[in-house]
This record gives sequence, C-alpha cells and structure tokens, in this order.
Amino acid sequence: MEKKIRREDALEYHAKGRPGKIEVVPTKEYNTQRDLTLAYSPGVAEPCLAIAENIEDVYKYTAKGNLVAVISNGSAVLGLGDIGPEAGKPVMEGKGLLFKIYADIDVFDIELNTKNVDEFVRTVKILEPTFGGVNLEDIKAPECFEIEERLKRELNIPVMHDDQHGTAIISAAALLNALEIVGKKIEDVKIVVNGAGASAISCSKLYIALGARVENFVMCDSKGVIRADRTDLDDRKSKFITSRDLRTLEEAMVDADVFIGLSKGNVVSQDMVRSMAKDAIVFAMANPTPEISYPEAIEARPDIIMATGRSDYPNQVNNVLGFPFIFRGALDVRATEINEAMKLAAVHALADLAKKSVPDLVNLAYGEANLMFGRTYIIPKPVDPRLLSTVAPAVAKAAIESGVAKHPITDWEAYEHQLDRRLGQDNQISRVILNKAKSDPKRVVFADAENLRVLKAAQQVRDEGIAFPILLGEVSRIQALITENNLDLGTVPILDPRAPEQDELIQKFSELYYEKRKRKGVNATEATKQMYYRNYFGVMMVEAGDADAVISGLTRNYPDTIRPALQVIGKEAGVKKVAGMYILLTKRGPLFFSDTTVNFNPTVDEIVEITELTARAVERFNIKPRIAMVSYSNFGSAKGEDAQKMNQAVEILQRKHPEMIVDGEIQAHLAFNTELLKQNHPFSKLVDEGANTLIFPNLAASNIAYNLLTESAGIDAIGPILLGLRKPVHVLQLGSSEREIVNMVAIAVVEAQGK
Repeated sequence: MEKKIRREDALEYHAKGRPGKIEVVPTKEYNTQRDLTLAYSPGVAEPCLAIAENIEDVYKYTAKGNLVAVISNGSAVLGLGDIGPEAGKPVMEGKGLLFKIYADIDVFDIELNTKNVDEFVRTVKILEPTFGGVNLEDIKAPECFEIEERLKRELNIPVMHDDQHGTAIISAAALLNALEIVGKKIEDVKIVVNGAGASAISCSKLYIALGARVENFVMCDSKGVIRADRTDLDDRKSKFITSRDLRTLEEAMVDADVFIGLSKGNVVSQDMVRSMAKDAIVFAMANPTPEISYPEAIEARPDIIMATGRSDYPNQVNNVLGFPFIFRGALDVRATEINEAMKLAAVHALADLAKKSVPDLVNLAYGEANLMFGRTYIIPKPVDPRLLSTVAPAVAKAAIESGVAKHPITDWEAYEHQLDRRLGQDNQISRVILNKAKSDPKRVVFADAENLRVLKAAQQVRDEGIAFPILLGEVSRIQALITENNLDLGTVPILDPRAPEQDELIQKFSELYYEKRKRKGVNATEATKQMYYRNYFGVMMVEAGDADAVISGLTRNYPDTIRPALQVIGKEAGVKKVAGMYILLTKRGPLFFSDTTVNFNPTVDEIVEITELTARAVERFNIKPRIAMVSYSNFGSAKGEDAQKMNQAVEILQRKHPEMIVDGEIQAHLAFNTELLKQNHPFSKLVDEGANTLIFPNLAASNIAYNLLTESAGIDAIGPILLGLRKPVHVLQLGSSEREIVNMVAIAVVEAQGK
C-alpha cells in the first residue's frame, strides 16, 4: 500500500533550506565586470535592438522558447477544492519542478487572484510576450472551458489546460492498449463515464476522436445519468445525453465494456463491476481514493483490466506521462497551439512505447523482475527515460504536419540527440557504437546466460541486429527463464559445456588449451577439467574461431573471469599489461577513465602503457583524447610517490608522442576548469578544452572515482572495457544492468570488427 505522508514531513520538505521547490539559475557567465556589462547595460541593448527589428529573434536571444507559465486561480486544487491562489501555489511550484526534471522546461508559476473569466483571460493575454507556452491548472469548471477556448483563439503560443487534456491523453493511450489486449474495437464498446467535469468531458471527446461512438456513451454526474428529461444540463453535458432508459450508475454498469471514473472515491461496488461485460476495463481515476480500490476490483473480476491514479498499483494514469513531453515538442517547433493532431500523436506514442521492452532501471524502480505489455502494464511508467525522446518528437511532427509549427525540424536524429543532452543523457557515443556494431554483427558468447538480465540483453542485441548471441548454461534452466518471462530468442544456440552433446567441442578445446598451457603447469586432465567451466569454454570458442567475442562476469568476481581471457586469448603483440577503461556519459560529453579494474599500483612504465592503450581506444571512437594524469598535486606542487610517478609518466609520454595532448600531474577539478587552468598554469596542454580522458595513479583512486560518479551523480557508464587483449573478451561489472550489457556487447562487436 502507498505510504501515508505525515503532515509534519510534508511541511518540513517545503520549508527547509530555501523555501519552495524551484529557483531561477543564471545560464550565462557573470563573474567578471565584462560579463555583467554584457548581461545588462550596455551590452543588453544589442539583442533588444535585434528583437525590435525582428520579433522572432526573441526566441534566439531570450529564454522565451523554453519558458512555460503555469497559471491558476486556485479554484479547483487537486482534491482540495477552492482554496485560493496562495494555497494553490505549492502545487504550481510542484508542476514547475516536474516540467524541469522530465523535459528541461523552465517555469514561472503565476497565481491569479480572480475568478472573473474576462479578467483572467486578459491577464494571461498581456503576459504572452514573456512565455513560450501556457499550462492552465486547477481552475474549476465550467470557467476552465471558456478560459482555455478563449486563450487558444487569442494567443499565438501553445495553451493547454492539463486537468482536461492530460488525463484524457494518458487514459486514451491506456484504453487503446487495454482494448487491444481483450480483442475489442473502440467503435463497438459501451463506455460508462462517471463524472461530467472538465476531465470527463475532455476524456470522452478524445475517445470519440479515436473512434468511440457517442451513442455508446453513458455519462453520469452527481445527479445520475445524463438523460434527455434532465433540465439542468449545459451544452457540454447535453452532447452526451443517452437514449437508453437508465437512471443510475448501477444500471449503467450492466454489460458495459469500459468504466471511466473521474468523480469521487468508493462509488463503485464489486457487484457493479461483476455486472459488466466479459474482459471488463475499469479506469477508477478519482484521487486519492479511486471509485473502487484496485484489490476489490481484481477480487471481483479476475478478467478485469484495472487502472487508477495511484502509484502503488499497476497501470497508473499519471499526467506526468504527458504534459512535459507535449510542451517540449510544441516549444521546439514554436507551435502556435496544441491541437487535436498533437494530442492524438501523444496518445499513440505512449501506447506504442508500452509495447516495447522495458529498461532494467524501470523494472528496478518498481521492484519488478520483468515488466511486459499485458493486463498489468498498459501504459509506460513515469520513470521511463524513453518518454522524452518518444513523445516530444511525435508531438513536434504532428505540429509540423498540421501546419501550426513556425520553426519546423528537419534533422530528426539531431533533435533526438538534443533531447538526450537536455537531461544529461548524452548517448551519442552509444549510438555511434551501436550503429557501427549493427553494420557488421558478430557472434558473441554470453557466458552467464542463466540470468534474466543477460537473456533480455541477448534478445535485444538479436532483435536490433547488434550481434548473434550464443548462450552458455544449463539448457533447461535457460529455456525455463525464457518461457517464464515471455522472451523470444528464436533459434539462438544454447550450449551447456557439461552436456554430453558438447563432448566433441570439449575434446577440441582441451587439446588447444593443453598446447597453450602445457609448459605452465597444466596437464591434459586438468586442461579437460577447465573446459567444463563456462568462462574457459567461452574464451576457447573465440580462440578456436567458433565465436568472435565473449561477455562474462555478471555473477562472478572479476579475477576469476579475467584469468581465462589472459590464459587463453592472451595479450596483443607488444603489450605487457592489459588495462580496464570506463566511458562515463556526462553532460560535458563522454569521459574516459583508466585503469579502473586491473592494475593495483602500476609503475611509471605501466602507467605509460595504460595511457597509450587508452588513447588508442579513445581514438577508435573518432574522439581526440585530451589526457589528464590526475593526482593530488598540480605540476610539482606537492611531493609523494603517486604525484611523482604521474609526473614522470607525462615526461615519457610527451617525449615518445609529441603530438599527444597529455599533461599533469594535475588535480581532477583543474583538468576540467580551463579558466582556473589559464590563470594558474597557462602552459598546460589542457588549457584550451580541458580533459576528456583521465589516467589514475592506482586502482583505488580510479575505482572510487567512477563508482562515486555513477552512483551519486546518476551518470551512465559503459565498461569496463578490457584493453590490450588479442581478441575481444569483456568482463561485466557485478550486477550490470541490461542496458550496460547491451552497450558492452556493442563494444565487443566493434572491437571484433577491427580485429
């Protein structure tokens, strides 16, 4: 069950430190007097004059294009009612926070002290020059309808009342998927809508736009079914008058296919749910208490598909799945409105995303082993990182195609990269690696295939054409995992080294291994025994030409998995020490860390070799390495063994490779702070752009550094990538996610292509 929030905790959260939840942050330099003269007088006159000459330049020189107004009068605050504009402000700030964290949209929340429609509309209208879009929030019906309709007509920027359209868009996506699961057509189903306010009307209209027929609707308000003999109906409710002789919600529910609840809690009984048609669909979306609770509904009907507005049960209809990404797409093409085409595009994008394989981080966030499209997963989860790059482009395309975009996008791939960078998810290097792997996929052995994450990664690389997987492990156990989790690995080979059918390969591999190790203390019997271990079997497949790369180590410690690679595959010609490198995907772009996994306390010569191996690896990604040899000292400012050996390594590298951008020893922060570097060490080779590659003095420093960054800062990482082996063998970090495994497979394939 959802944990109850204590009043004291909520109040402390909003009051602690700096009161509220949002702040304004400068986006330009402001440290020097010159900065300030550029930011304000006299420098600011130039963009002012440019905008005066061409008003569209306001999007070029100001934040207007990424600024949304969240506007309310506090007359219908989420479940709290008419509590006034000041009391509604925490909600509006919260909306601003969601805009920022989900779509990198800046927000000013504006609370208006008026319930007069004309006054409200005029106030928003005269604010238009400031904002790129307007999100109306928590305004009671029927005023909210008129306010939105008038503002959409009178403004040239996108306007949306999220209480109406947000729920409509998310629930429509869920409804399409639920109907697909039960095999019913939207034009045929009987729909009961309980509630006749802003959300209910908007939901119903959107379902009709998707194909539902108005004659199949029965709408109820607090006085019962909306019928022709009612004299208290406004124009909006009158559109949903039913010709059926029904008076109560209980009567309306009989044989209904779909129930849409946008009213109040506990108004639907189990008997009412039982009276519905086969494979009933119930969306009980009243908050915080649904019309019927999830457990009660499931108990009443085992064939039900149930959704609520709650996060503690499956199928949460949450508006955050919509508004951040809808406004992102609308802002990015400078749409003049958010029209029906754009809303429908969002619906279909959300519905389609729910059918795709769910990332591990989403499963982990919800404590699930393997979320998959079905009765308990009909809409994406709010933490799904793909929402931004899925929904926003769909909305932007619809705006362009419907003729309301003033700034059409032409390069969609670049746009998706831009969206990734907005939230620090710059996976451009990942895309480069994945695309290169797909150009010539190779055979990759998965040595730990008795693991769900490994199997999901294997399916992904197979489905996307990244590699041809070969699975090692007990066949029956792997097949059971595939069946239990509804995976589809087709004819992917599954090999068990201990099974009799592999005796021929065991004999072949043991003979090869014996020849390699007979003068290193291994006899023929021991060679055969080693081949029954999957790590040895896997690397022997690569060595014998039966595969091109090995991925191992997910469930074993690092030394045990790297040892077979060193004994069987061996090092590249001329390489004395292998090394491990991580790629960290940060907002400043990819950072390369070495050595993070192999060498405990390398000597000066070993550090030189590690740096050379790392530089060659970085260059393979078409990136010029800018290498910082990091320590606690800056260019001799402090003494000590680690500082001195990094300093000596720099001298050797600069002598051997005068073209290489490498410098140090240097403290890590200084390697990135080029302003500070210019002021204090203008001679440094890193003074122009800063470092993108860090070499550490020992394993402790490097391992601590990358783990701190990935865990505390939430930075994605690819690795560890083993450098210096003759053929690609990569040892996964213990507990690697599906995404990390896929990235490592792609790295292995690209390496195999080169070798």
